Amino acid sequence: MTHPVIHLWRLLKWGRIAARHGALRGIEQDPNTPPPVRRLARIARFGARVPKVPRYADAFQAIGPAAIKLGQTLATRPDLVGEEAAHDLMRLQDALPPVPFEAVCRVMESSLGRPVGELFASIEEVPIGAASIAQVHRAVTTDGRQVAVKVLRPGVEADFAKAIDTYEWAAAQVEAMGGEAARLRPRLVIATFKRWTARELDLRREGASASELAEGMQAEPDFVVPTIDWQRTSGKVLTLEWIDGIKLSDRAALIAAGHDPKALAGKLVRAFLRQAIAEGFFHADLHQGNLFALPGDRIAAIDFGIMGRIDRRARVWLAEIIYGLITGNYRRVAEIHFEAGYVPPHHNVAEFATALRAVGEPMRGLPVKDMSVGQMLDGLFNITRDFDMQTQPHLLLLQKTMVVVEGVATALDPDINMWEVSEPFVGEWIRTELGPEAALADRLVEDLRTLARLPDLIRNIERRYPPPGGAPPAPPLREIEVVRVGGGWRYVAVAMLSAAAAVAATLLLT
Repeated sequence: MTHPVIHLWRLLKWGRIAARHGALRGIEQDPNTPPPVRRLARIARFGARVPKVPRYADAFQAIGPAAIKLGQTLATRPDLVGEEAAHDLMRLQDALPPVPFEAVCRVMESSLGRPVGELFASIEEVPIGAASIAQVHRAVTTDGRQVAVKVLRPGVEADFAKAIDTYEWAAAQVEAMGGEAARLRPRLVIATFKRWTARELDLRREGASASELAEGMQAEPDFVVPTIDWQRTSGKVLTLEWIDGIKLSDRAALIAAGHDPKALAGKLVRAFLRQAIAEGFFHADLHQGNLFALPGDRIAAIDFGIMGRIDRRARVWLAEIIYGLITGNYRRVAEIHFEAGYVPPHHNVAEFATALRAVGEPMRGLPVKDMSVGQMLDGLFNITRDFDMQTQPHLLLLQKTMVVVEGVATALDPDINMWEVSEPFVGEWIRTELGPEAALADRLVEDLRTLARLPDLIRNIERRYPPPGGAPPAPPLREIEVVRVGGGWRYVAVAMLSAAAAVAATLLLT
């Protein structure tokens, strides 16, 4: 177990780097910051030249790979780090200098158990991208297919393990201080980060996520997920189909190639809604660098390290919340928050509905193109403290992804509005899932499953109460008083005991 002194030393070292980028100013000035944390921040800042404008993303970039990933996680938590910091952290570029190709080859050969030449006819030594966890090389397989090969950086697992160990320790110290820090559940934030990182550090899991997403998106043929080459994939190497398209960030190139940016924007939003609401499994890193336009205005996605998952009941709640905000049914949105347990029951539903109206109505009064999902959700975050709402990590990840998707779609089509594009899909899904036909279908399925269990139920009853065997039925036995004798229970027939004692005495006398 790591000694607390080592954790403190790491925190001070990281804090010193953060202070030089002005990233500790918000912690010091926030009235909700616990005093011990504020003192530690001041110690880390002592003597540093602090810029006037904080550069949070640059600070995390300078600290190292694990901090980059943590910063991307914190970008989903404006309630925890503040709106300014969360917005700046969203520009984190997960890029580092590449690892030498010789080291990459050693990782591939040790992980796949075969020489690189037996797997690939050629592989480019210069990577097309180098991130904090892995880097990607373009290659051609021995059977002539163009692929992308993603390889983990050597030693990255150990580096992340040390950093996460300190993150967990620090989160536990802060949460134990109570107050606002406990409500924001920092330990759960780090647990979520640890879970995301575990998935990214095992490239087989990333491949499995891509495969699962591809199955779920068969109803959206214009959203393409690359095929995984499982024969050239291991825990440290991921080989997948090469995507030859134009990045959605290059709008001019898209137009020059004959793509329709408006159509691409609509397809992206619909694909995201399909993933999040209909399937409950969504790509949670849909920024412009991970999205490509293919011929026919199709969209391809890459990088499946961060995925979100929502169970069916939560998806129903989510769809009703979105649809209620679109239609102005704030009472129903408030009721859903109470039904889902997002708001503690001691609060008043009508008061919460009024608070929601204060967020939603200003948006509804704006022109369609000026409405923003991001602004709406930011407004919702502002009322969480007043109603003692604990954070829901799966919804925060979804909120972050919605904001990113809206930003990409708006860059493609400045007049698009997420509400307008979402309403038909969400409304139809709600009617399908919650309408009378769906209720009848659910009841039929439940009843049929109950009927299917009846044979097992009867067999269990027979095992508990087996039929009589060859022996004759036992005669009825009268009830016997139970008395406690010594250290255990004994069954005694008082009358029979007395009679036996009398017979014994008679025999002795004769």
